Amino acid sequence: MSLLALFLVVAGLGLIGWLTARMRAVAFRRGSTARFSSLPSHFGGYVALWTILPATLFLAIWAWTSPALVTNSVLQDPIAAQLPPPGFDRAAILSEARSLASGNSFGAFNPLAEKLAPAYAVAQGQIDWIGTAVALLLVVATGGFAYTRVRPDFRARTRVEVFVMGGLLAASLIAILTTVGIVASLLFESWRFFEIVPITDFLFGTHWSPQVIDPADPGATLGAVPLFWGTFLIGAVIAMIVAIPFGLMSAVYLTQYATPTARRWMKPILEILAGVPTVVYGYFAALTVAPAVRDLAVSIGVTWASSESALAAGLVMGVMIIPFVSSMADDSLAAVPGSMRDGSLAMGATSSETIRRVLLPAALPGVVGGVLLAVSRAIGETMIVVMAASGVATLTLNPFASATTVTKQIVDLLTGEAEFDSPKTLAAFALGLTLFVITLLLNIVALTVVKRYREAYE
Repeated sequence: MSLLALFLVVAGLGLIGWLTARMRAVAFRRGSTARFSSLPSHFGGYVALWTILPATLFLAIWAWTSPALVTNSVLQDPIAAQLPPPGFDRAAILSEARSLASGNSFGAFNPLAEKLAPAYAVAQGQIDWIGTAVALLLVVATGGFAYTRVRPDFRARTRVEVFVMGGLLAASLIAILTTVGIVASLLFESWRFFEIVPITDFLFGTHWSPQVIDPADPGATLGAVPLFWGTFLIGAVIAMIVAIPFGLMSAVYLTQYATPTARRWMKPILEILAGVPTVVYGYFAALTVAPAVRDLAVSIGVTWASSESALAAGLVMGVMIIPFVSSMADDSLAAVPGSMRDGSLAMGATSSETIRRVLLPAALPGVVGGVLLAVSRAIGETMIVVMAASGVATLTLNPFASATTVTKQIVDLLTGEAEFDSPKTLAAFALGLTLFVITLLLNIVALTVVKRYREAYE
């Protein structure tokens, strides 16, 4: 029996346990005037949890260990004595035999794999039956134990709440441990990189050419300043020139001028932009915007304009983050007390004067927080710059020229054929750590600004 089918069987038995325990709890509550600490559903949930969780935990461990048990069983077969020594060839033959036994393949390059396939099938069947028997035994044992505790004086609600709290704690720990693992991996690999390349050469060097690295002086061609500049130019300058005016003006219109019907339709339509996959923006930038920008540059006399310009990537990135700026500005303007707007209008100010001199200054902390969050989103964007920006690292103020970003270079460095412990590959982790620190600082500043704003008007 497959693991999925076995899990469905366990879940079905858990449902049966829930129903029987609930019926028993309803039976001893019927006609009684005593006060019970738990509802029938609590008793049912208690039995269902004890029926499902131990068996599911066993199945998870079994799924991880059973392949090794099957392989060890196959290696005891006399035919396995013909296998080559441990290495790539041996692993390839065993993999082919496993595919033949499972029916995922209909032929093998090595005849020895065909000879081992029957042994694999027998071993896999034995292991599957053992796993099935143990899982069902656990279901019966743990479910039966829990069912015997369904009594009027048993506090099932407390036990169920402990299970739920444990699940919530595990979910939060998974998120925390994932973050810790990401940071630890970045720090470890970046430390290895900085043992090869001085950190000063990396952070302040102005020449980036990882294709040609001098073993005597690897830091000479791994200066990341052009990457930082390209990221800043595309994500924090050009994109913000597009996103801030359009996002802010759309928020002003939706909160101050739009009718309720228009707002009800236009706001979701605007926020659809946030749900568009970034690869779609990348295609749009590469196939539509980049040629249009190049043709525009040629029409005004810039004959050396690049089809992978910073302007093309920045424009599309700005469109992508308009909803971020608009949403935060919308919430900030809506949070300004109505008395401030009414007082301004009562003093004779027009609507535009009220917006410029009262509402926007009052909502400025929230708007700034939204802009900073949008900047952190823009500088971490990957697909748009991969598909529309150049891979050439340059220091230029010309938006029609080629430019690259940190995320673009991370993709290029990790998709090559260099050794994993080479300076070229390890440089990707150093770039990732730098980008992580920058976005973390931007998020901290943005959240601090937003928190102060909320404290002022809530």
